[in-house]
Amino acid sequence: MANHVTKAVIPAAGLGTRFLPATKAMPKEMLPVVDKPAIQYVVEEAVDAGLHDVLMVTGRNKNALENHFDRNAELEDTLQKKGDTDRLQKVNYSTSLADVHYVRQGDPKGLGHAVLRAQMHVGREPFAVLLGDDIIDHRDPLLTRMLDVQHRLNTTVVALMEVDPDSIHLYGAAAVEPTDEDDVVRITGLVEKPDKEHAPSNLAIIGRYVLRPEVFDVLERTEPGRGGEIQLTDALQSMAEAPDWTGGVYGVVFRGRRYDTGDRLDYIKAIVQLAIDREDLGPELRPWLREFTDGLEDAPQEVVEEMPAEPVAPVEQPEPAES
Repeated sequence: MANHVTKAVIPAAGLGTRFLPATKAMPKEMLPVVDKPAIQYVVEEAVDAGLHDVLMVTGRNKNALENHFDRNAELEDTLQKKGDTDRLQKVNYSTSLADVHYVRQGDPKGLGHAVLRAQMHVGREPFAVLLGDDIIDHRDPLLTRMLDVQHRLNTTVVALMEVDPDSIHLYGAAAVEPTDEDDVVRITGLVEKPDKEHAPSNLAIIGRYVLRPEVFDVLERTEPGRGGEIQLTDALQSMAEAPDWTGGVYGVVFRGRRYDTGDRLDYIKAIVQLAIDREDLGPELRPWLREFTDGLEDAPQEVVEEMPAEPVAPVEQPEPAES
């Protein structure tokens, strides 16, 4: 088994129901975060860590993903003729960013099933998995650190982050033992979305994994779990229980900047946080934001209610035919 990670897998088959109706015809991964789709941040992170071979596990209505990372000759020609070299450079950058491949998940059977669909492309090598809902700030290279730990220990590594105990039910939670390194722990158990009272810790799994290929063997035997889906967390639990065969499971505790784009409110926060740090946007955005927030303290809050969905008219049943 090769011990050098070269491939990244990005599951992108979800329906994005939390962002409807915006995601009715557009993949949630293509929602813009400032001026780039969320998925591009994730691919850039993989490339920055040295992983140029990227496999996206997609589903129905995800053609926009392929189009984004493919050439658009007509657009390039138009920008070239207009002399708009800045935008042309940005368009070409996304095209040449990585060697991107695609495989369809088919039935939406969970994250574990999506990872299993990568088996033929990955082979018997360790590989990284990056979830598109989590954007990790490029100034805090989490994946690079995880690849280093995986290489040294020849193990499976997951990213962990301390969260408010009241929020642990939204994540997979890890039971851990300390190691000689402050940011590295050995994982002894994992629980998918536990309630606060039964969580082994407030260390939550966030969307970065570096997996040994034994995960495929485990996933093939993993029965559907929570939600009737094949859970990657369940497979990792099995791997943590069999360290002699799988190399065990370790965690890197991340204390940097993470932006959650999987929730509407957090998505808005992510856009603001990333825009503030931009050289081209931050200088004008910061004073406006201060002025805007100062005004909120004095003005009465006006609540804008979301428009209710139109009721669906019942379908009239035909009268039964007379015999």
